[in-house]
Amino acid sequence: MSDTPRTLLHTTSFPVRWGDMDAYAHVNNTVYFRYCEQARVEWVEALGFPVHSEAGQGPVIINAACTFLVPITYPATVIVKLYAGDPGRSSVMTWYEILVEGDDRIFAEGSAKVVWMDHETGRSVPIPDELRHTLVA
Repeated sequence: MSDTPRTLLHTTSFPVRWGDMDAYAHVNNTVYFRYCEQARVEWVEALGFPVHSEAGQGPVIINAACTFLVPITYPATVIVKLYAGDPGRSSVMTWYEILVEGDDRIFAEGSAKVVWMDHETGRSVPIPDELRHTLVA
C-alpha cells in the first residue's frame, strides 16, 4: 500500500467457497473484488446506511484495482481489512488488504474510489456527516 495516510475502518472474514476457485485451482481474480465489496458493504451498513437503490443515496465505485501477490486456495478463511483516506466532498479512496487466517502474508492489495451518489439523479452528493466523521484519517 502507498504511504497515503489512512484509517483502518473495518475487518471481516469469511470462508473461501469451492466455487471461488478457477481452473488453476486458486481463487479466481474476479472474486478478490467481491471480497473487497463485501467488506465495504458490511462497513457502510454497520453505520446505518443501507446499500440498495431504494435507499435514495449511497456508495458507488468509480475505479477499482487489485494486485495479486499470493494465490488463495480452498479451503481457507479470508480476512479483509478496509482502510480509507481523508474524504473529499463526495468521494473517498479506500484500500484493502486480503489475508488468509493462520498466515502472516498479505495475499492481495486493492483499492477503490467510492463516490456517494443520489440514485435518482445519478449525480454525486456530499458524503453524509455521520459517515464523514468515521473517515478522518
